[in-house]
Amino acid sequence: MLFLGFGAGLPYYLVYNTLSAWLRQEHIVRGTISMLAWVGLIITLKFLWAPIVDRVPLPGLGHLLGRRRSWMFVAQIGVVLALVNLSTAHPAANLMQVALGALFLAFCSATQDIALDAWRIESAPDKEQGAMAAAYQLGYRVAIISSTFGALQIAQLAGWHASYATMAALGLVGVITTLLVREPPPRVAPVGEHQEQRVYDWLASRTHWSPFARTVGAGFVGAVVCPLTDFLGRFSVRIAALLLLLIGSYRLTDFTMGVMANPFYIDHGYSLGQIATVVKFVGIALSMLGVVLSGVVIARFGIVRALVLGSLMVMSSNLAFSWLATTPGPTVLGLGFANGLDAMALALHGTALIAFLSALTSARYTATQYALFSSMYALPGKLLEGTSGFVVDAIGYPHFFLYTASLSIPSLLLIYLLSRPAHRHALP
Repeated sequence: MLFLGFGAGLPYYLVYNTLSAWLRQEHIVRGTISMLAWVGLIITLKFLWAPIVDRVPLPGLGHLLGRRRSWMFVAQIGVVLALVNLSTAHPAANLMQVALGALFLAFCSATQDIALDAWRIESAPDKEQGAMAAAYQLGYRVAIISSTFGALQIAQLAGWHASYATMAALGLVGVITTLLVREPPPRVAPVGEHQEQRVYDWLASRTHWSPFARTVGAGFVGAVVCPLTDFLGRFSVRIAALLLLLIGSYRLTDFTMGVMANPFYIDHGYSLGQIATVVKFVGIALSMLGVVLSGVVIARFGIVRALVLGSLMVMSSNLAFSWLATTPGPTVLGLGFANGLDAMALALHGTALIAFLSALTSARYTATQYALFSSMYALPGKLLEGTSGFVVDAIGYPHFFLYTASLSIPSLLLIYLLSRPAHRHALP
């Protein structure tokens, strides 16, 4: 899980965060940079093809590696090829190549996530999902160090083309790990199987339909409709709506703030070396410590309290960035304080959310439901993220970070509503 988490985390920042520093150095305007973050919307739409990854085996390769591993392998190869393509790009001369390359990288990364999340949930019992989430997050954070600190250092020493080529080579870590791990046995939920069988029986009774139509209909209902009805069947409409609103609002702050972090550092006078050392290495190293502590917090205090603490810490870190933006010039100590707090906050924030989504996922529809949940938490943030550059231009960095801090308030209110006695059964 540790190494697969590394493979999943490597392309994430290379799609927009590290890429934004490259684009800003090429004098691409902030509005264009933030709009390119919408490339990441494809990650939030992964639920559209998650049923295919969940149910359709890849010819030949599926028999050799298994359903989950074969999809992981193909997606990881795609990540490597996409990074190789970006390593040949020239943003100032051909921004379209960068945009299309980032789009393909995001698609392959999202496909890897679908299969990998299913592999993670199916490879361990429920009581070990907290530990699996922590291991995943730890590997993910190591990958972020590589794709931020490592990528920036290489860019400063040898240029951006060498930097992205090196990242492509690191993508082979996920490929090798996928070839070494075992395919997990599918975890079947008897209730879900009964509901799905009723659909198959109804379709089989449609004797006037062609065999092809019955087969396609059964596949569509089993892969797309049943995962949705399973979730709605476990909760009332009111509870399901509140849960989806919570998922959709929980990460608004860090998504909206994230794309403007590197442009802020550069605009405030920090060098690539300072960004790489303080922000990417020290900050992300602290986030790894935060992931370990997150596992302790979740085990000791529960997922709900971890969700609340994560939101409060993220709000505090954005307030710290607002203060940093008011300083007259670059201060390394201030940068270290704000970024260290942010790194610890995001570690707890992300680990708690993964554990929460895993607890909501049905064992029978692992890939589809988890992809839907993870798309729900990313879509609103990604939509707001694309406007961040315009907000900064309009109100400046200090007020921008106050604005991003306030975006955590809705999720705290929703957690409060769901924690009331009438709804408490909905939370893990």
